[in-house]
Amino acid sequence: MSKHKVTTTLFDDHYANTGPISEIIRNRIKDAGVRYHGNDNISDYIKDGEIESLIDEAVPKLESLFETLVIDIENDWNMKETARRVAKMMFTEVYSGRYLQPPKMTNFPNDGYQSLYTTSGITIRSQCSHHLQNITGTCWVGIFPEGRVIGLSKFNRIVHWLASRPSIQEELTTMVAKALVDYAETPNVAVVIKAKHGCMSMRGVKEPCGEMSTAVMLGKFQTDPSLKDEFYKLIGFSHKDV
Repeated sequence: MSKHKVTTTLFDDHYANTGPISEIIRNRIKDAGVRYHGNDNISDYIKDGEIESLIDEAVPKLESLFETLVIDIENDWNMKETARRVAKMMFTEVYSGRYLQPPKMTNFPNDGYQSLYTTSGITIRSQCSHHLQNITGTCWVGIFPEGRVIGLSKFNRIVHWLASRPSIQEELTTMVAKALVDYAETPNVAVVIKAKHGCMSMRGVKEPCGEMSTAVMLGKFQTDPSLKDEFYKLIGFSHKDV
């Protein structure tokens, strides 16, 4: 149905027992000629149980970072298990969209509906790949369907899966739009994301009120101004907001 719907890859694991688990997985990916940037999904190249091994591998590396920061992780009881907590959080929560298979999607025949529909208030929780600071905000989606439609909750699942990896907001907006073209089987997709960035509020200019808005308009949303205006009106935006 969709190029984003992947299946378990079968590989001859000739790298087994030849190095750290991260190196074994990385070699599988390189052999396949596949990109593995921060916002890419690499779940096809990870076997059952290997996430736990990756967490184990990451713990001493994080402990080494804390030691370089001159933190007494032996005697500071607040920091004793922080390395394992952070490693587990990265693999199973914050960056889980890199390691989990895509959410299961079922689409349905569109029984003649030829008009816009939108979903609002999808929560964005991501991290900027430049400083690993939080990106938090809201996503709005507009669809002008063709032959198929997908269930309302599926939009949330797609957005959350794509957001749970290091990225930048512009790329994330584009990724959501392209994925929805495939899942919803229509070229007519609109995506708006409005978010605050920790790399603005926690460092640098330290401006807590700054928000960034990004928008991607595909298909009829790009060529039909009235449809774009209708979408913005339904989500409560004006053109000056994006």
